[in-house]
Amino acid sequence: MMPFIHIGPIELPTFGLMVAAAMIAAYYVLRADLARRGIAGKDSSDPPGSTNRRPGGPALAELLVVVPSLAGIVGAKLYHVLETPRELFAHPAEELLSRYGLAWFGGLIAGFVAWVLVARAKKIALLDSFDAGSAAAALGYGIGRIGCLLSGDGDYGVPTSLPWGMSFPNGLVPTTERVHPTPIYELIAACAIAWLLWKMGARQIAAATPTLAKDARMGHPEKPLRSGSVFAAYLVMTGAARFLVEFIRINPRSFFGLTNAQAASIASMIAGAALWWHASRQ
Repeated sequence: MMPFIHIGPIELPTFGLMVAAAMIAAYYVLRADLARRGIAGKDSSDPPGSTNRRPGGPALAELLVVVPSLAGIVGAKLYHVLETPRELFAHPAEELLSRYGLAWFGGLIAGFVAWVLVARAKKIALLDSFDAGSAAAALGYGIGRIGCLLSGDGDYGVPTSLPWGMSFPNGLVPTTERVHPTPIYELIAACAIAWLLWKMGARQIAAATPTLAKDARMGHPEKPLRSGSVFAAYLVMTGAARFLVEFIRINPRSFFGLTNAQAASIASMIAGAALWWHASRQ
């Protein structure tokens, strides 16, 4: 493992580099989704009066990636330290300023709030913006998990005898046992979820386009996906993936034998199912 890359006197954390890579990947996916939905233009260099020009352009995608991402990092850190209040009160500065320790659910909450604020400021329909950002969020999460793998920060799983088991002797949380490389599992699941959400978005857009919707009804009639359906699927699938992987993670159990992340995953799946029901009744 390689927790840090040293370039002369400069020390670069690999986790931070992968978070930056995740933000870049999410930006391009989000920009493409905003463009195909007509929410914002893909290229701000379109000449004035061009029919392809939409308000915001890449700048809107940048706002919707950077602001929620930064808020998510802060939220993930706060959620993590609040999970162990005794340690926080004993060493507040050390816990808050440490470069390690981020909780997925805290990042989701803070990122969600920041996204809502940006979307409202730009006068974008919330459910449409959530749908547009779902595939990007799923992909960005998966790429960010590679940072956990490279740094060996303790997000790996329980010991295993499977041939792809890995050890992290030089990780931030070292182990010489061969364990489940759960960040790789989450990367694979996240990429699959992102692909499914992108396909759902294409179907949603086709149903909202009069000529395409007519052709679809004549060929293969399907119930259209309403606003919020893609985001609902994101909440359900992402929650389910995290819930399952927690069974082989080393996180401590809390109530009912579940980890905090599993409890958050259940809440995510319930919220997604409720939103899907609401959207289907529109």
